[in-house]
Amino acid sequence: MSVSGIQGQLLEVTVVGCTKLKDTEWVSRQDPYVCVEYGSNNCRTRTCTDGGKNPSFQEKFMFTLIEGLREISVGVWNSNTLSFDDFIGNGKIQLHKVLSQGFDDTTWPLQTKTGRYAGEVKLIMHYANANKAATGYAPSAPPCVYPDPGVSQYYLPPPAQGTPRAQPPTTYPAPYPYPSCLPAPYPYPSYSPSSAFPQSAYPPPQPAPYPPAPYPACSACPPPPYPPPPQASPYYPPGN
Repeated sequence: MSVSGIQGQLLEVTVVGCTKLKDTEWVSRQDPYVCVEYGSNNCRTRTCTDGGKNPSFQEKFMFTLIEGLREISVGVWNSNTLSFDDFIGNGKIQLHKVLSQGFDDTTWPLQTKTGRYAGEVKLIMHYANANKAATGYAPSAPPCVYPDPGVSQYYLPPPAQGTPRAQPPTTYPAPYPYPSCLPAPYPYPSYSPSSAFPQSAYPPPQPAPYPPAPYPACSACPPPPYPPPPQASPYYPPGN
């Protein structure tokens, strides 16, 4: 339900307690209580006897929402027995957060009649018909959609009835002439045979005759036997 359609809906308000209240007693501890007002509905908590500056209540109230009324008034008083109750402070509770998000546990400031700080009151509010869609966060990127594995990504559907099919080209353009990246061959210098090497001071070698000369003939005498026969020694007589 949107925030604009709150007429007749229920709002739950829990008065948790107060903190740092202005002290209106000089001798004893003060006895605070809280009054909650919305439209013509007025609710009052029990008196927290000797609650002092930090009373606790934990009391729950239900209010019927009114279209166009987006705030609650709270007032804190000190209960007296023999005299009128002492006013401590009051404040305005805004309902925009609880109507849009469904929950609010903010601590609200109180002030005196002259506008001075008089403490704080803590309320917990619940609204069951809040617009939950307003509290969501928009996605930072579109959702990821995976293709169907059974359908080819390169398949084109057939054309509709009566649509001429595109014919494949019969001729293709000539290939683009690629520029040559190889440089022209470097011209090598030519050298003359006479200037390449200096002339030798020695005459050129003469060619050997062919066929070569035959080996000399062997001697007619037979070679002496080996080993040579023993010779007679002059120092020993023969036959000894």
